[in-house]
Amino acid sequence: MASTARPSRHRRPGAPVAAVASGELVVVTAPTGPEITDRALRENRSLRSRVDELLPGTAHLEPIFGPGNRLAARLSETPQAPVAGEYLSYFTVRGEVGDLGELAHRLRAEDTVAAAYVKPAAEPPLAPLAANAVAPDAPAVTPDFRSRQGYLDAGPTGIDAVWAHTRPGGLGTGVRIVDVEGAWRFTHEDLRQNQGGMIGGTAADDLGWRNHGTAVAGEISGDLNAFGVTGIAPEAHIRAVSIFGIGSATAIRAAADTLDPGDVLLIELHRPGPRFDYRATPDQRGYIAVEWWPDDFAAVRYAVGRGIVVVEAAGNGGENFDDPVYDARPADFPGDWRNPLRAGPVDSGAVLVGAGAPPPGLHGRDHGPARSRLAFSNYGARLDVQGWGREVTTTGYGDLQGGADEDLWYTDEFSGTSSASPIVVGAVAAYQGIRAQTGARATPAEIRALLRATGSPQAAAPGRPVTQRIGNLPDLRAMVQR
Repeated sequence: MASTARPSRHRRPGAPVAAVASGELVVVTAPTGPEITDRALRENRSLRSRVDELLPGTAHLEPIFGPGNRLAARLSETPQAPVAGEYLSYFTVRGEVGDLGELAHRLRAEDTVAAAYVKPAAEPPLAPLAANAVAPDAPAVTPDFRSRQGYLDAGPTGIDAVWAHTRPGGLGTGVRIVDVEGAWRFTHEDLRQNQGGMIGGTAADDLGWRNHGTAVAGEISGDLNAFGVTGIAPEAHIRAVSIFGIGSATAIRAAADTLDPGDVLLIELHRPGPRFDYRATPDQRGYIAVEWWPDDFAAVRYAVGRGIVVVEAAGNGGENFDDPVYDARPADFPGDWRNPLRAGPVDSGAVLVGAGAPPPGLHGRDHGPARSRLAFSNYGARLDVQGWGREVTTTGYGDLQGGADEDLWYTDEFSGTSSASPIVVGAVAAYQGIRAQTGARATPAEIRALLRATGSPQAAAPGRPVTQRIGNLPDLRAMVQR
């Protein structure tokens, strides 16, 4: 997949700009029926061939959910299989196609095509920060930064990972996690244990994405040792799938195919929504969760249907997901599309995460009352839970500990729904590890209900009342005791 460049959201002076995944042309072919039968597979192959003939040059369709026969086999093992036939209809266009919008317009005129739309580029949901220099060279031995990780502490300050770590399984034992975004540095000194590296897509050769993925991994699974940071679930096994080269929906599906019921899939992405006609904005105003787009929504439902807990960043657009603007069906979407960001019957089943303020004074900065909605965070009835959206200490970036070697970099300033979502993933993994000691892991629906019913409550801030819902901050002790 091609890429363009825009300034990084957390750029250091002299650092390269962050790559942005290119827009994606998604084609939804005419439906073949609710089930994956031999007849449906034949019809689907015929529809795909007819659309391929309409594409220029070497461009071709690739199925988002993989070959139909393989899809049927995977869904046969799904605990709560949704309508299977719909997954046959989703394709992305690969190859050189020129103007994506113009091609989508032409394809929509064909009776074999139910929808054709161009998704804006996906980006990491990192809140904009002032550029800070990389710290001086790292010392001979990295200090222990645990005291700076307030999100590990007991509620209402943190999620009480310190308590969970004393319980059997509470380090995330036996739980597998896949992070979907752009790039990582799994050679980091504090990410050597319990990780399987990147298992899909092509990593962006880019400092912005690499720092971002490294910071996410550090929050969840920073190694249990005497230096650096401590992960919320350091015994969980973490891997990664990049959206580069395959697109976001295919990345979500590929990640889901590697996980078992009760495991966790993290979506660390957002993109420009309809508020500003899908335009990228320097402050990310109007950016929303990726599941608003039909193929990403289908991919999330696919994962949840397989029993996987999907945790998704709500995005940093400062948007109210209950606004009617999100109910309006774009003309290029399928005719049966309904807004998944409004709480109601159209529900992906994912845990949607907003960004709340850390305790005032942490690291010498004040972002408002603890657990109040940060101004950039999206909100609405659909959001389930919050995590810290500022002042998160983790691996990467180099403002806390820097130098020439990225493997020694740490930050005090990871932010956005980017930093909030891994906190929730860590809490889920620790809970599932504890629960597995005495019985079956929780289902995605049970996890969502538990996160909504427990935790330290959202607080109000001037101009940001609790009616602008981002949910509670998880409390692991309360989750387990309930």
